[in-house]
Amino acid sequence: MGITFALLAMVCFSINIVITRFAVVRMPVEAGFFVVLATNILFPAALFVFELGVRTSPLPWSWKGAALFAVGGVIGTFLGRRFLFDAVRILGPSRASVFHSTAPAFALLGAWLLVDEILGVYEIALMAVVWTGLWLTQPRAGSVHALPPEARRMGLLAGLMTVAGFGFGNVLRGMAVRVWGEAVLGTVLSSAAALVCQVVVTRQWGRIAAQLRAADRTALLLYVGCGVFTSVGSIFVTLAMTRIEIALATLIVHTTPIVIFPVSVLLLKNREELTPRTVLGAGLVLLGIALLAFRP
Repeated sequence: MGITFALLAMVCFSINIVITRFAVVRMPVEAGFFVVLATNILFPAALFVFELGVRTSPLPWSWKGAALFAVGGVIGTFLGRRFLFDAVRILGPSRASVFHSTAPAFALLGAWLLVDEILGVYEIALMAVVWTGLWLTQPRAGSVHALPPEARRMGLLAGLMTVAGFGFGNVLRGMAVRVWGEAVLGTVLSSAAALVCQVVVTRQWGRIAAQLRAADRTALLLYVGCGVFTSVGSIFVTLAMTRIEIALATLIVHTTPIVIFPVSVLLLKNREELTPRTVLGAGLVLLGIALLAFRP
């Protein structure tokens, strides 16, 4: 069931990526990020109210679990996404996407250091298969050495902080849900902590307000859709971590190229992405996940 939850989370995050492609054209990410974070709080909060209405036992409270969810939101949702934007701006989307696919390596390290979670040789081998497939599905990014030295250093630092943020953020989320099994309320707390951080560091409020006023209804709905799917994805990956290892759940969540790839080819008509290399990569990713799902 853990693999299923992780795959559902991956599908949700993949849909978010597709929606984002249309959203950023209509309204800048600078303002749209606030819409996403607000939805990340309001939508799971509504789900939590419904959950409270149907549960038969009282709500338990854990300060440690709540704190871990909040810190996970700061490190993963706020810092991870913020540095990802910097990496895309400096390195370009192709090079940045290569960094993003390595986040499970940091989750593996973090789970080992913080949770004492150790994977066997079989799981490590299958993770290597999936990583190889992910690398093959990435667009050719070109050499980072072609960038100016200063841009190269800043880009590499931003990329490193991105994957560290996403990787360790997922580990903290996994620790939190194992201490306090409130995946929905935990998602609300994580998003609220990220929103507070974003408010603190934001300076150009006039520009953001102008962007929101100029946005049409479709733009706002697209960003709200991003918030809904990222919220549901966060809940699913949190549930997955209660049933399978944190590193494996994080790895599966980062296999979004196996959904983005056919969508890009079939719906967005990017036929140039259909190459033997990308098909082989997608096949390796699917094979690795299938073998993980049916591991002994």
